Amino acid sequence: QVQLVESGGGLVQAGDSLRLYCEASGLTFSNYAMAWFRQAPGKEREFVAAISRRMGRTGYADSVKGRFTASRDNGKSLMYLQMNSLRPEDTAVYYCAADQRNNAYGWSDKGSDYDYWGQGTQVTVSS
Repeated sequence: QVQLVESGGGLVQAGDSLRLYCEASGLTFSNYAMAWFRQAPGKEREFVAAISRRMGRTGYADSVKGRFTASRDNGKSLMYLQMNSLRPEDTAVYYCAADQRNNAYGWSDKGSDYDYWGQGTQVTVSS
């Protein structure tokens, strides 16, 4: 049974940092591109960041470029999202997702391409 479990969310002030974790089980983690998405109240889910299954190639939404960094440890089946200079508009539930794609060095920013999803972790940034 595949499970993706997010953790690390919380309530912080604008300008603070947080590190999110996504722990995967029940799958061969190194076979999956991974991504972070988020959904704020009343808004649609949006892409945040992704990382390829090999070489750790990353991609980011324009709104988080230069502030967020995605990384992964295939040996530990963990993905991370380092979030710096947080803003109130970053407030959302953050989800990790896994995509078993043939391209080992690519990633997708489309939620429909992802096979598995976690339950999410809440990030709240106060002004």
